[in-house]
Amino acid sequence: MTKPKLAIACDHGGLELKNELYQYLKEKNYDVEDFGTNDKTSCDYPIYAKKVCTEILEGRADLGILICTTGVGMSIMANRFKGIQAACVSDTYIAKMTRLHNNSNVLCMGQNVVGLGLAKEILDTWLNNNFEGERHEKRVKMLNE
Repeated sequence: MTKPKLAIACDHGGLELKNELYQYLKEKNYDVEDFGTNDKTSCDYPIYAKKVCTEILEGRADLGILICTTGVGMSIMANRFKGIQAACVSDTYIAKMTRLHNNSNVLCMGQNVVGLGLAKEILDTWLNNNFEGERHEKRVKMLNE
């Protein structure tokens, strides 16, 4: 199975976790592109969410990862884009189910919500599950109408 091409970004509140996950993904031989931010200067999370969502919608990335303080702001912004199913995740069960049933294509996490070890487990779980389709297909289609 071919690994998906990934896009990752954060705001100032998610910088450390984003950097750690970016390195983790590189070590696991994922093709991942970092869309910032790259320092602790206060910035606006919608700008970074838009960058990742645009990469997915224009076909340059398959999946996205967005990190902020809680993950909530990033998920709200990402879900404004038709064709994006962003999920704010803080445990492995939700990571699995959001891929299986909701066909999520953007994973959002909060640096102040999950520690690095759990974040890696969530990321691995999310990446290692795929959409089941079938009865869920109709529902996901409704999200994008």
